[in-house]
Amino acid sequence: MKMKNILGIGLVSLALFACTTNPITGRSSLHLANDQQINTMALQEYQKTLQTGKVINGTSSATMVKTVGNRIKDAAIKYYTSIGREADIADYQWEFNLLQDPQLNAWCMPGGKVAVYSGILPVTKDATGLAVVLGHEISHALAGHGNERMSQAMVAQYGGQILGGAISNQQLASIFAKAYPIGAQVGLLAYGRKQELEADEMGLYLMAMAGYDPRQAPVFWERMESAAGNGQRPPEFLSTHPAPENRRADLLNDMPKALEYYRAAGGK
Repeated sequence: MKMKNILGIGLVSLALFACTTNPITGRSSLHLANDQQINTMALQEYQKTLQTGKVINGTSSATMVKTVGNRIKDAAIKYYTSIGREADIADYQWEFNLLQDPQLNAWCMPGGKVAVYSGILPVTKDATGLAVVLGHEISHALAGHGNERMSQAMVAQYGGQILGGAISNQQLASIFAKAYPIGAQVGLLAYGRKQELEADEMGLYLMAMAGYDPRQAPVFWERMESAAGNGQRPPEFLSTHPAPENRRADLLNDMPKALEYYRAAGGK
């Protein structure tokens, strides 16, 4: 058998072994990187961001960010615990901060480190609008989208080295640095469309589990698209997101299940 074929079979076997299934959406994805290492690197970059940026504390907006974030986090923990998957997120060190920045953006680093930029608050308008954003961003972290994208980069860059476990910490750190650049763009991993759609679906369910009306999600995304079209440069938040009509169709398709979660949480 040719070496190329052997390598291909080995990578396929490794991919099957390293696949992780999202307990909320059922989607499987490749996770080759070590989550603990990723979370440690994410924490370091998050701390740098807080040190170099302006964190807003003591305002009603800052309180809302923490309140909404913690409600969604608690709902996620409750759900993962109910299905016996609490170990998946046991190492998360959750933190929610509002940063003074005009960008229409928010992000969640691996391990639960969340930042909301003040520029997006006029678009979210209220706690429910913010729950749409935080549900989506937290879903990226819970679904391991960072690990998935880094795993794809590992296979593309190092191929057969992965079979022998020869990827060094330095090489992994290099991949992480490209995925999560330091500075204003930190956290803006170039997620793929499948990942964005999954974050939409999962985020819709999480906000509903936390008691926020999921029917407001399409309304928020319409506001976001309008904000991007008012002569502004399209926000990074929307750069790789699905087309508006596709997003609306998918959200409406997922709405019945989301409403079940919402009503179970006491909504009407």
